[in-house]
Amino acid sequence: MDTRSKVLFEEAKRHIPGGVNSPVRAFGSVGRTPRFIASAKGSRITDVDGNEMIDYVCSWGAGILGHAHPRVIKVVQQACENGLTYGAPTEKEVILAELIAELVPSMEVSRLVSSGTEAVMSAIRTARGYTGRDKIVKFKGCYHGHSDGLLVKAGSAALTTSVPDSAGVPEDYTKHTLVALYNDRESVEKLFQANPKEIAAVIVEPVAANMGVVLPEAGFLEFLREITKQYGALLIFDEVITGFRLALGGAQEYYGIVPDLTTLGKIVGGGMPIGAYGGKREIMQMVSPVGSVYQAGTLSGNPIATTAGIETLQILKEDKTIYKRLEKKTEILATAVREAAKKSIIVNQVGSLMSVFFTEQPVRDYESAVSSNTKCYTEYFGYLLEHGIYTAPSQFEAMFISDAHTQEDIDKTCEVIKAYFMHI
Repeated sequence: MDTRSKVLFEEAKRHIPGGVNSPVRAFGSVGRTPRFIASAKGSRITDVDGNEMIDYVCSWGAGILGHAHPRVIKVVQQACENGLTYGAPTEKEVILAELIAELVPSMEVSRLVSSGTEAVMSAIRTARGYTGRDKIVKFKGCYHGHSDGLLVKAGSAALTTSVPDSAGVPEDYTKHTLVALYNDRESVEKLFQANPKEIAAVIVEPVAANMGVVLPEAGFLEFLREITKQYGALLIFDEVITGFRLALGGAQEYYGIVPDLTTLGKIVGGGMPIGAYGGKREIMQMVSPVGSVYQAGTLSGNPIATTAGIETLQILKEDKTIYKRLEKKTEILATAVREAAKKSIIVNQVGSLMSVFFTEQPVRDYESAVSSNTKCYTEYFGYLLEHGIYTAPSQFEAMFISDAHTQEDIDKTCEVIKAYFMHI
């Protein structure tokens, strides 16, 4: 039953574009009414109609510990008693920056912001300021937030709505954005050969998780590291999704690649709005007030978000087996889909990220991702939702597994998946 959600959705559409504050939440690509959520605890979310569901969206990856982790809730409640924001420096900003540097050593110096989009936008500005160059290379289907210069062949909701380029973005804003193909070395080489002294940076999701989960092929990230050094450009890892998810040190630890700059979001805020960007000291010295690259934010490093982030990272740091547990749970789910479907299914999985593609062809780039059967995904999504399993309402988003998912949750999900494929 979704009676109250339908009422709220109609009311929302009167005052909010499309009735939602982020496009994919509208459930447009799956032809359903979005569920309006009333509460969440652990691995479960409950909507306004009282439907309890096992949640594999996890606030789009932020909830690696699950919802409302008691330790995080406790420290946040205590922090709120001291005020929500000051617009002035706090000790917690220092603690979080030190913790980031410890866990992600390439981020020797970092700046806190309020979102992943803001982190990426600022990192690119810093790369341009440091190199004195204007052009940026991104990959078709990779999503780096909604700043004007990066809404070029983007992923995430931009793929879902078939609008890879956004209206309202002047051509002049994107003329310096060059687009390569993920997992295609030749496409990157051609851009550098054509612009040998003009490219400031290559930005990449080390695991592309906004066109569905697409893994880097062997040697691809190493190649990006080598070619950027060869041409004097910077390598930026967008770890808004993979940061602290694939490993404590993110995808760069998982794959053993050291980028020049890194952007973070989601997990680093423990469920609160936050982002961060950082890298080598000499690069970050370009950022104001010590350098000439300007960036500021009223709520940057606010005490509530930093409190949640510190506690979340401390929990991850203390738990030596959490990433093995997460990967094992995810592998069980991935295996269940493969065995139940038998054919016409590709499951991409790494760590606690996975996606189900309704295709028989390997999914290694944008073209193979968007060629999968979205109608089949819509039916699959709907069946899972009706049976208490909440997954991404888009083919082009990841499925996230949290530490709060129990064996009972995993077993039930596997049963529903098997039932679906028997049903069809």
